[in-house]
Amino acid sequence: MVSITLHRAALAVAVGALVPALWHAAPTSAAAPPAAAVPGPGQPAPDDEGGEPQPPPGVVFVEVTPGTVEPGYLVGIRASCHDNSIPATVVSDAFGRVQVQPQQGLLRAAPMVRDRTRPGSYRVKLECPDGATASTALQVVKKVKPSPGPHTGFGGTAGGGLPGGLLVPGGLALTIAGAVVGIVAARRPRGVAGS
Repeated sequence: MVSITLHRAALAVAVGALVPALWHAAPTSAAAPPAAAVPGPGQPAPDDEGGEPQPPPGVVFVEVTPGTVEPGYLVGIRASCHDNSIPATVVSDAFGRVQVQPQQGLLRAAPMVRDRTRPGSYRVKLECPDGATASTALQVVKKVKPSPGPHTGFGGTAGGGLPGGLLVPGGLALTIAGAVVGIVAARRPRGVAGS
């Protein structure tokens, strides 16, 4: 009777250790795709090709994304002239003179901010073929060197706890230990009472 109880206890320990290990190792299902954005009142509807709003015809503008960047990084230019079927020019001291090309109903380019560009605010000017212009600003910030992490010893806990890769081996070790204890307890010879 004692042997059966010990065997059940060992089995419970093994299952208890194995379930969390299998739970963390199980693949997760793919996330559902986000719902399409619905334009609010007064906002232009997205176009069929790129999914971003199109400006009303005849609007001249230029946008730079991101608006703040370090030297040596690319920026995206999105612009519009009265006629977006022909290229236009965008000029800035941050990246020089670039040609924006027709793409999905707008004019686009992706220039790189020069490595030697000093921190500051730079004008970005669109020059359309018909003489229309528009401008915006690009903020260039000082290049930040990555700092080394804190010196905490072995580094295992520097990331904020145990790495996820240790959960499965740890659970497996507990499972094996529980099984060994159960087998040893079940096979141990019992003495006769009163001798």
